[in-house]
Amino acid sequence: MSPSVPTARIGISGWRYAPWRKNFYPVGLPQRLELEYASQHLDTIEINGTFYSLQRPTSFVQWRDTAPDAFRFSVKGPRFITHMLGLRNAETALANFFASGVLALGSKLGPILWQLPATRRFDAELLEGFLSQLPTTTTAAASLAKGHDDRLKDRNWTETDADRPLCHALEVRHESFRDEACYEILRKHSVAMVVADSAEKWPQFREVTGGVVYVRLHGSTELYTSGYSDKELDEWAGLVHGWLTGSGCPDGQGRDVHVYFDNDVKVHAPFNAIALAGRLSTMRR
Repeated sequence: MSPSVPTARIGISGWRYAPWRKNFYPVGLPQRLELEYASQHLDTIEINGTFYSLQRPTSFVQWRDTAPDAFRFSVKGPRFITHMLGLRNAETALANFFASGVLALGSKLGPILWQLPATRRFDAELLEGFLSQLPTTTTAAASLAKGHDDRLKDRNWTETDADRPLCHALEVRHESFRDEACYEILRKHSVAMVVADSAEKWPQFREVTGGVVYVRLHGSTELYTSGYSDKELDEWAGLVHGWLTGSGCPDGQGRDVHVYFDNDVKVHAPFNAIALAGRLSTMRR
């Protein structure tokens, strides 16, 4: 069997924003149909509600059944793990997260995103310990999920419909992570270092460390607010094309690329995502 050709998925971080109504979403579109509409115009969405609280399996099932077959959801890991526990003693919290319904997404489950707070400095031992706990297949995730605590006693999902690889991405916001020792740990566990454009509020890393490349575009000049110009979109299209083809990767091997626009305040995100996807489609013809 020949190896699959790397693909790019361009999408948005979340989909339920009041300012998007009557702008991206058509006038009169019911809120319950917003995900369906967004998933018809984009091929991936980052689920962010999971960052703030554990969701229910019924929600994941609804999202799965709403999106097209080829669609993918990335899922943001809980801040309880990254911010409150600080990556320490996270086994039960990880079990709860994966038991909350993540696996119900089935074939539509994409990468898992872990975002660290800006105050978190690089600690090799801590990072190694946390990444070593992350499941790398859906079967391993289901096994981990069975260790959930009583909070999910009556609302858990601990099965997988198939054994699939599971990718993880780490978004860091402290300059101390610009360290070869950090990159080595990420490569060891095949975890992607997130490429984040954050209006220069936090450092940007472009080291390719995982089996995928994960990009979050928060706004180039104003965090979560500013749109990307045609020139900037051209530049990002060139970078994504390089990662796809391998010319932008140290080993020359192309990667799947996931890009999420998080500049949602003024409704730039979905239109920027569609524009970037169009540029890449033209480049790959």
